[in-house]
Amino acid sequence: MERASARPPWLKVRFPAGGRFGELVALMRESELHTVCEEARCPNIGECWSRGTATFMILGDTCTRSCGFCAVKTGRPGTLDTDEPRRVALAIQRMGLRHAVITSVNRDELPDGGARMFAETIRWGRRLSPGTTFEVLIPDFKGDEAALATVMAARPEILNHNTETVPRLYRTVRPQAVYERSLRVLRRAKELDPGTLTKSGLMVGLGETREELLAVFRDLAANGVDILTVGQYLQPTPAHLPIGRYYEPREFEELKAEALAMGFRHVEAGPVVRSSYHAEEQAVAARDADADAGMIPLTVRGPEAPR
Repeated sequence: MERASARPPWLKVRFPAGGRFGELVALMRESELHTVCEEARCPNIGECWSRGTATFMILGDTCTRSCGFCAVKTGRPGTLDTDEPRRVALAIQRMGLRHAVITSVNRDELPDGGARMFAETIRWGRRLSPGTTFEVLIPDFKGDEAALATVMAARPEILNHNTETVPRLYRTVRPQAVYERSLRVLRRAKELDPGTLTKSGLMVGLGETREELLAVFRDLAANGVDILTVGQYLQPTPAHLPIGRYYEPREFEELKAEALAMGFRHVEAGPVVRSSYHAEEQAVAARDADADAGMIPLTVRGPEAPR
């Protein structure tokens, strides 16, 4: 893969400091919680945390997979912390979040891949913050449909699973993942509960072609995905995959227009876009799109199992 030149000026992000940023740091340390914002070295941490939003990462801070793009550490995870769902819910309550995003490391050594902990976190969250909507960014659970059904039974408002890149690059970018399996997770989630919005995201700049990106967009649309995110890959450390090239803002706008024409309810595309970037605004936009189309908008769904 060719390496990109120096980072362009449109990729400057605000340095995290002051205000609610410090409050959130203190809260996460006090609660012994992890966030993907910190663990994955997200470029938007300054903006998001200053606004009082964060993406909680459950199941510990050690991943059983070794993706070429991700800064989360890889290794043998520790003992499962069964009190974590309650502490996450307390943090959501203290932060007064209207929309909470929960993700995790991969825990392939667990029989259910950690699905029960996702469900428990949603249930605890609804108990303590009944007005909050919940979005989960899940792993593929190695294709285990029972694990996926466990998460869906907790009725998240949004179910996110990222395809990350184009199929040709999976061997280097996501060596332990399978493209078709990721599509199946998204399709099956919608089948299990049609009332849940589904969402997926990709990175660009890893050596993919425009035609390959559009083919993935079409696959996601064909599998019922409602929300799409597209952002620039940024190399977290020199040990990770190099950046092939930087996409210009104009190119993101073009990709967004192409995706919207395929039928997605909402598309977020830009240099610093990540799955959880402006997640609440994405949820609202998808809700408004539903209302404009005469469909039922996104609302708090409550604890009942899907029918």
